[in-house]
Amino acid sequence: MTAINNDSYKNAGVDVTAGYRSVELMKSHVKKTFVQAEGVMSDIGGFGGLFAPNLSGMTEPVLVSGTDGVGTKLKLAFMTDKHDTVGIDLVAMCVNDIICCGAKPLFFLDYINCDKNVPEKIASIVKGIADGCVQSGCALIGGETAEHPDMTAENEYDLAGFCVGIVDKLRIIGKTAQAGDALIGLASSGVHSNGFSLIRKVFANELTTDAALCHELLTPTTIYVKPIAALIKNVGVKGISNITGGGFYENIPRCLPTELTVRINKTSYTVPAIFERIAQTGGVPQNDMYCTFNMGIGMVAVVSQQDVAKAITVLGDNGVNAWHIGEVVTGNDLTIV
Repeated sequence: MTAINNDSYKNAGVDVTAGYRSVELMKSHVKKTFVQAEGVMSDIGGFGGLFAPNLSGMTEPVLVSGTDGVGTKLKLAFMTDKHDTVGIDLVAMCVNDIICCGAKPLFFLDYINCDKNVPEKIASIVKGIADGCVQSGCALIGGETAEHPDMTAENEYDLAGFCVGIVDKLRIIGKTAQAGDALIGLASSGVHSNGFSLIRKVFANELTTDAALCHELLTPTTIYVKPIAALIKNVGVKGISNITGGGFYENIPRCLPTELTVRINKTSYTVPAIFERIAQTGGVPQNDMYCTFNMGIGMVAVVSQQDVAKAITVLGDNGVNAWHIGEVVTGNDLTIV
């Protein structure tokens, strides 16, 4: 395509030529997601992304969708001028939700809103999104980059995205837990992408001087698609919760029948040191920590007691440390002891 210069629009703050350049720079990153995701029928740059899912072996296919953003973790990307991993967070926040019902992610679309389209920066962001899609086994089949100079702060941007997955209706993971079942906690890679408004308040001084802290906090969210798929294949899973905003107290009950809750043993695994640093530096009470952060557990699966050892082994074989962190009990109040 021949680039069209539009000086009038450029003088108003929108450089369409930079937009064309961004698309060219991101093409190689996007196309690497096509290889692994059977069903892609369109190339980057069209008006719509086309995808033909493989429905073989499914009795009653059900589409599952999820949408999210990265949130104020982006502020650290702006501070450090590091933009190649927040796209992984974006994908993770979406795909980790839809796998809780047993779905396989099929494709992903992104939305980038920026004050100024710097092609190299946009391509770096999209590289991260593509990396997340590769980890998830899904295709990045479309997106939008919008230059909004009067709505977005200088040198900043916001990210949003959504994914679509598929699951056979007969294999949807529901709320089938019973009292006495076990909770398996899957290790997180750190704080993931939640609680950063509190983190930035707690570390208001350190973030401008402690490069190592910023680097640790920018560690991308773990993508659990492949380990969870292996777990579902090998073990009878009775419920799955993605531990995001709201921490343990909000998210674990979402995979349980209303008459049940859980009892968590906080000594059953080692809580990463970053959470203790947040608590001590900010004077944050334990209740607030478990209400805000994942505390080292990025996802929880409910299994029968007899399947605990096998579940931990399967997850470990698929690259994720896991622990038996508690039990399902009768009642309404989640307890952490």
